[in-house]
Amino acid sequence: MFKALVLDLADKKTCASICQLEDSALPEGDVVVKVDYSSLNYKDGLAITGKGRIVRNFPMVPGIDLTGTVENSLDPRYAEGDKVVLTGWGVGEGHWGGMAEKASLKADWLVPLPKGFDGKQAMMVGTAGFTAMLCVQALIDAGVTPESGEILVTGASGGVGSVAVCLLAQLGYSVAAVTGRVEQNGELLRSLGASRIIDRDEFAEAARPLEKQLWAGAVDTVGSNVLAKVLAQIDYNGAVAACGLAGGFDLPTTVMPFILRSVSLLGIDSVSCPTAKRIKAWQRLAELLPQSYFQQACTEIELPEVAAYAEAITLGQVTGRVVIKL
Repeated sequence: MFKALVLDLADKKTCASICQLEDSALPEGDVVVKVDYSSLNYKDGLAITGKGRIVRNFPMVPGIDLTGTVENSLDPRYAEGDKVVLTGWGVGEGHWGGMAEKASLKADWLVPLPKGFDGKQAMMVGTAGFTAMLCVQALIDAGVTPESGEILVTGASGGVGSVAVCLLAQLGYSVAAVTGRVEQNGELLRSLGASRIIDRDEFAEAARPLEKQLWAGAVDTVGSNVLAKVLAQIDYNGAVAACGLAGGFDLPTTVMPFILRSVSLLGIDSVSCPTAKRIKAWQRLAELLPQSYFQQACTEIELPEVAAYAEAITLGQVTGRVVIKL
């Protein structure tokens, strides 16, 4: 038997309940993991509250992230006792996820827990931090160096943005952090390494095709008008790693930044990222993130508290990471 948070439909509405389930209820998979920690992401909040069309079939165990210990494995890459991490792959959406004491998963979805991280630290990083690392690596691969100039990070108060600020600063980049909550989060962003804080209102106006060149590169988590504005301000031969669409999935821009300034727009996907690239990103996270990152706001909860926190995170009422101890 194992305990799980289970989502189901009642009168066409999503309802969440904590259930005791038989091991035989686990979905098909190569590896059974005893889950140590999961985390609560915005997407999880939408799934649990039913505010977003996240879950594709019911019943569903939510949780797009998890870390734990292998209980048994049919795949030679993993053995009983191995520590593993999972992010993405549609887990918690189309396949039972991390908000349970056990998970049955495909071996291809797992990566070893990187040396230097424990389970709680891995979930403080989670999908958000993993995505941030992919963005930073994409800028490096595009030839953007600390000597190239200042790097802009939009949505810097969020999970991806805050880790991106920290990683870039650790690598020696000068980072300008854009946030809509300057007073509330300015001090935190400076402690993570931002050299200056910019109010989101400065990106509210519609972008012209080309504007003054200000940034050697950028990590954009917002999309839409903000991304268009950022592209218009990127230096010649600069690059933007785009990973989010909180502001919308449209892109009201022209080809002028790409053709006249040789700007590169780098799309970042963390859900289906190949295994080798995943392992490298997690190793880099373990190497780069300072202990000070793990001293920031983090709330540890258990399954009975998840529903309340899920509602709060969709309302923008949660600060820092929420880690679920199983």
